[in-house]
Amino acid sequence: MRISTDSSPLLAVRGEIVHFTDDPFAHGADACVHFPDGLLLVRDGHVLDCGPALALESSLPTDARRVDCSGKLILPGFIDTHTHSAQTEIIASHGEQLTTWLETYAWPAEARHADPAYAAAGAGFFCDQLLRHGTTTAMVFTTVHPASTEALFEAARARRMRMIAGKVLMDRNCPESLRDTSSEGDAQSRALIEKWHGRERLAYAVTPRFAPTSTEEQMRQAGRLFGEAPGLYLQTHLAEQRAEVAWAMWLHPGARSYLDIYERFGQLGARSVFAHCIWLDDEDRLHMAAHGATMSFCPTSNLFLGSGLFDLGRARDFGLRVGLGSDIGAGTSFSMLQILNEAYKALQLVGQTLTPEAGFYLATLGGARALYLDSYVGNFLPGREADFVVLDPHATTLLGARMSHASTLAERLFALMMLGDDRCVAATYILGEPAFQRDVSVRSQNL
Repeated sequence: MRISTDSSPLLAVRGEIVHFTDDPFAHGADACVHFPDGLLLVRDGHVLDCGPALALESSLPTDARRVDCSGKLILPGFIDTHTHSAQTEIIASHGEQLTTWLETYAWPAEARHADPAYAAAGAGFFCDQLLRHGTTTAMVFTTVHPASTEALFEAARARRMRMIAGKVLMDRNCPESLRDTSSEGDAQSRALIEKWHGRERLAYAVTPRFAPTSTEEQMRQAGRLFGEAPGLYLQTHLAEQRAEVAWAMWLHPGARSYLDIYERFGQLGARSVFAHCIWLDDEDRLHMAAHGATMSFCPTSNLFLGSGLFDLGRARDFGLRVGLGSDIGAGTSFSMLQILNEAYKALQLVGQTLTPEAGFYLATLGGARALYLDSYVGNFLPGREADFVVLDPHATTLLGARMSHASTLAERLFALMMLGDDRCVAATYILGEPAFQRDVSVRSQNL
């Protein structure tokens, strides 16, 4: 092919490239594209082409900027479909069940984010942690304070990250310091939408924390707001623990199920993302699939809080959109590799398996599809935004020893799932530019 020399200089990243063009759950190995010695070509922050290095290298213009990632894996940036920016500081707090954990750890931490300076520092640290773990896109709960949401959007914009976030709505059953009113929460959300939604790579999510902490009026207003602006998201929690389900049903005695509460208030639809989704029945799954809603599978927090085991197989049976969530800070790692590790183990406990191809699909293109972002990110098709992660499969001596006995791509991906963590992230790129770089052997050369 002949590569155009128009516009900005071309970036050519060479290494072992892996990405997905479809769902390996349905299409098996054909969904995975693998170039053992590949070249990823980027111009103006977008993928121009991707293919075998030998086929593309001869056509590179003389001013191309080459990055040598030999011996490393290049994958699309990881996508986190559920996390909390204000809970980073309480990660790994001694475990409790959900409501006690919220009262003891989460809510006091979130209250500190009323201070704009504290919120700004926390948001910057949170975004930097995402990047150093290879995550380039995230859907995030901030706190009830508008300043917390402003701070996160500012931090994400400064790093050019693709980010979906929203101010938490809570007007009952929570501390006074974290309580808004239905009218106040609606007005503040509208102001944030006006300022941030659709700006650069940012989008807004209407964010009722969960049904028990919002009055019927606030739930009604949240549903109405969700339906108003094009491309708006809604995020909340659903059926995480049995006691939570019982509490929600006691507060809404006329509802058929916990999901039905959200549906009654107009919160079930395309771009509504429900975290956890453990204690559901098939009618709930049918309704979610019919409305194009998304489940966020959060294995590290589900295990940490003893919430239960997500049924990925049943979600797949109904054709549901599913992404992976770190759920920081009940979740115990920002690392998508560690999240895949625990997802594999949790599924083993319910008699299901997670192939390495399926796991890395969920972390990349699957997450993009779950968030309706697959026309922008998730793989290396031409025109996609060039967010990618460079993984070192020999980052630790144990990984290196295991890799020396791995003969297939699937074996090596599985070893990364089981043994990898943030030490494997050699570099993270946003729109074709390094946003985090650990490994000096990832060399940039202007030729």
